Amino acid sequence: MATLDLIGVSKSFGATQVCRGIDLSVKDGEMVCLIGASGSGKSTLLRCINLLEPIDEGQILLDGEDISRPDLDPQGVRRRIGIVFQSFNLFPHMTAAENVMLGPRRVYRRSRADLLPDITVLFERFGLADRMYHYPDQLSGGQQQRVAIVRALAMRPEIMLFDEITSALDPELVGEVLDVLRQLRAEGMTMVLATHEMSFAREAADRVAFLHDGRVLEEGPPAQLFETPRHERTRAFLSRLARA
Repeated sequence: MATLDLIGVSKSFGATQVCRGIDLSVKDGEMVCLIGASGSGKSTLLRCINLLEPIDEGQILLDGEDISRPDLDPQGVRRRIGIVFQSFNLFPHMTAAENVMLGPRRVYRRSRADLLPDITVLFERFGLADRMYHYPDQLSGGQQQRVAIVRALAMRPEIMLFDEITSALDPELVGEVLDVLRQLRAEGMTMVLATHEMSFAREAADRVAFLHDGRVLEEGPPAQLFETPRHERTRAFLSRLARA
């Protein structure tokens, strides 16, 4: 069971308010896509959920527990909530397998020999079995991003956050990364994605939330939000994308 509830979440950097009282709920096994223009607050919101940024106001509840309390150790939360960024952040001097093993070895004190069977299964699941012992510069962008996802999954999270993970990829590599997300959805992983891939959000998401100026202006099932948006700014955003 892994549920997430954001209640009145606000976050500022100096005089700039990035998130303005955001309310959002994510049910167990649900995929929620965050859409909106750059600067609308999507990435900051994900970083707040993972406790990489402390919030100024509001609450973030994980299975009903307030994880945004200032006295809470964030490391335990980050083991339960994984995050993957648009940049791969793989260590260039380590093989793909070594990159993936690093977190579980340090956090859970597991040996390489103990981890290898679990890691091998993950690499096989995502079509990377023949790339385990390659270095990052020997992998395509899509393969590196899949390794980054495998690295996050090796920590056995209950919820996964993805921040524009296809935006740095060449168009022909986007599909292989989105296929990983489809597989995770089929397996029941609870996920929150910030994405510009509108066709993917329409096809795969359970719900879509449109962010504008740090607020969730509208959310709902993909068919409703994309085909009959209620808010004028949502309609304008989708219209601009269609023209582009």
